Amino acid sequence: MTAVLHPAPPQRPAPTAHRAEPSPSWFRTRRTGLALTILLAATAVLYLWNLTASGYANTFYAAAAQAGSQNWKAWVFGSLDTSNFITVDKPPASLWVMGLSGRIFGFSSASLLVPQALMGVGSVALVYAAVKRVATPAAGLVAGAVLAATPAAALMFKFDNPDTLLVLLMTLAGYFVIRAMCTAVGRRAAMWVALAGVALGFAFLTKMLQGLMVLPAFGAAYLIAGQVRLRTRLFHLVIGTASVVISAGWWVLAVWLWPADSRPYIGGSTNNSVMDLVLGYNGLGRLFGNTGGGMSGGSSGMAGGSAGSSFGGSAGLDRLFGSEMGIQISWLIPAALIALVFGLLTRGRAPRTDLLRASLILWGGWFLVTGLIFSYMSGTIHPYYTVALAPAVAGMIGVGGYALWLVRARWIGRCGLAAMMLAAGIWSWVLLHRNAEWLPMLKWILLAGTVVGAILVLVEAKGRFRKLAVAGLIIGSLAGITGSASYAIATAATAHGGSIPTAGPTGAVSDSGMGGGGGMGGGQGQGDGEALPNSDDASSNPTASGPGTTSGPGTSSGSESTSELTAMLVNAGTTWSAATNGSQSAATYELASDTAVMAIGGWSSDPAPTLDQFIEYVADGEVHYYIASGQGGSPKDGQGGESTSSAIQEWVEANFTSTTVGNSTIYDLSGYVG
Repeated sequence: MTAVLHPAPPQRPAPTAHRAEPSPSWFRTRRTGLALTILLAATAVLYLWNLTASGYANTFYAAAAQAGSQNWKAWVFGSLDTSNFITVDKPPASLWVMGLSGRIFGFSSASLLVPQALMGVGSVALVYAAVKRVATPAAGLVAGAVLAATPAAALMFKFDNPDTLLVLLMTLAGYFVIRAMCTAVGRRAAMWVALAGVALGFAFLTKMLQGLMVLPAFGAAYLIAGQVRLRTRLFHLVIGTASVVISAGWWVLAVWLWPADSRPYIGGSTNNSVMDLVLGYNGLGRLFGNTGGGMSGGSSGMAGGSAGSSFGGSAGLDRLFGSEMGIQISWLIPAALIALVFGLLTRGRAPRTDLLRASLILWGGWFLVTGLIFSYMSGTIHPYYTVALAPAVAGMIGVGGYALWLVRARWIGRCGLAAMMLAAGIWSWVLLHRNAEWLPMLKWILLAGTVVGAILVLVEAKGRFRKLAVAGLIIGSLAGITGSASYAIATAATAHGGSIPTAGPTGAVSDSGMGGGGGMGGGQGQGDGEALPNSDDASSNPTASGPGTTSGPGTSSGSESTSELTAMLVNAGTTWSAATNGSQSAATYELASDTAVMAIGGWSSDPAPTLDQFIEYVADGEVHYYIASGQGGSPKDGQGGESTSSAIQEWVEANFTSTTVGNSTIYDLSGYVG
């Protein structure tokens, strides 16, 4: 009867039973805690060191975070300015974190970026915890180190794009699903599944449909390996789905019900509708190209597949390994795929509830679904999107490597481990060779290390040769991860700005023109990582001379004239101190002056405001200046017609007299009587 009431995991996998020895000794527990502390401390140092050298990083999101730190409505909607003219082109969850930080600690580069770095440390801790639960602390440490040493992670966890929070939430959801699969009590399992749904709901509120790419893998893993009966598992998945809908849908519903004339325009949409953003610009438009909102706007010609080709490489299975994306994420993908395949083979006869196999399904499904979408999507894709694959790669290596180590006495275990090492060493050699002038000997050292490690592991792992196999595992693993880690360190040591940052040392990305340091201008064809006049972080922002940047809005050859423009905006005294074309231009002026600037056309030629609306704003005295030649604001809107920004600029030029302040052409709109 006791066995019935308290079943002792015959359902738990053989590896769990293998390590379910008497309670670990006090010394072993302390040693594991020390190792984890070292890993997290090293990760924190990597991500926090010299963090403010990037200044405001992506000024587009920085301006929105600044607005949210000062105005609650701007915080709720993700508005670009405190007067709530238009939102950013993403839902606001990531801005909620940065906006609250700015409100509590005062808005600055540190309050903007420190939460991002801490979320990176949290993601590493979650990967460790998820892998440790089904394997061992050592396997968890390996997985955590792989995530921390991924160049795309070192880039994004020091940057203010939404991808940072997205990765944290998806990893948190994966951890909750693993907890559910480890639980034999129905109510507790349902709780964990529901929590996973909540995490994914907020991932949706971070980057919309990208946050739900992991759903198929998570659902399949729990459906296959959950410890409760099938009908209960299906019911739990219904609960999880409901949790996703509720935690994501409340904001969508609130925006939909809110009167349009008392909220900001929904940036990225064609009709001021959040559903157009969900299904178009941040949904099907990303997959298939020119669908909805700004997918065809912007002066850089980001239309349909051309955006994907110009920023992420040509579509196909090799996209993740190409010159644009390869150095961001692909260092350990070959090793991870080997770990996945061999790991699943070793668990072939394990019970249905085998946690190692279930974990491989979760991490492997995450990688395969997301990786295939990234490889073939025709819409806009940037290399840094690949950070969403980093936890999956780390989990596959940690769990798959442990599964192979368990059967190291058999050829399949030793061959799998050796193949992982050789794949990591060979592919690291290829990636390092693409930037042959950077540490030219490193690729040979790492290749030799993985070869030596593979040979030692192939030696019989019992008796007198067992220590050689352990030494080989350590040597090969260190050599295999060092290539990725070297680029992660180089990335962390470089200041980044702009809307399309790239990882690696300078010159690492050779074909796309997007150098690793400094980033590149965004979808509106501009660099936005320049020093900001009169901001607290002006001295630490990457300057226009940084690789991949161009002269940005609000900068000029003389700081005196730029300061003069900033002073004009500060003293404007109107709802919007100025209006200019494009969100990036407006964001730079906002950060410099700490005033609201109207971003005509938003990020990607949104139809806001119309000419009649703008004339009404001017007549009511709500806009003081118009700054011409703002970057962004395509002459064509998302539907192929004349954009509102072009019509507005023509009207301003016909009705007002221009003055020159530095390199900027300014029109004083005050006193207009119609």
